[in-house]
Amino acid sequence: MTTPEPRFDHPPRPLAQRLGAILWPSFFAAGIATMVFFAFVDPLLLRDWTFPEIDLSREAGYTIGFFMFWLATASSSLFTWILLRPASRFNAPLPPNR
Repeated sequence: MTTPEPRFDHPPRPLAQRLGAILWPSFFAAGIATMVFFAFVDPLLLRDWTFPEIDLSREAGYTIGFFMFWLATASSSLFTWILLRPASRFNAPLPPNR
């Protein structure tokens, strides 16, 4: 007797779709956060407060800030995706249709 294949709530999503669902909203949120943050904070002043010995341009400060915001928002999106995965993928399979 063979064991039937377990049924899932829905088929797994392709990797490109999963990455897009995490990276695209976080990219958008990081762009907004960067604009709002740097509307009030000068990257050169921030550099002088934190790492005065490092010679960074204003553009480098904007770039580093954007990628830091993107990392933070991508982590949030990834955590949400992990929490929303169907439980049936990790618990016992659904009973077969009768």
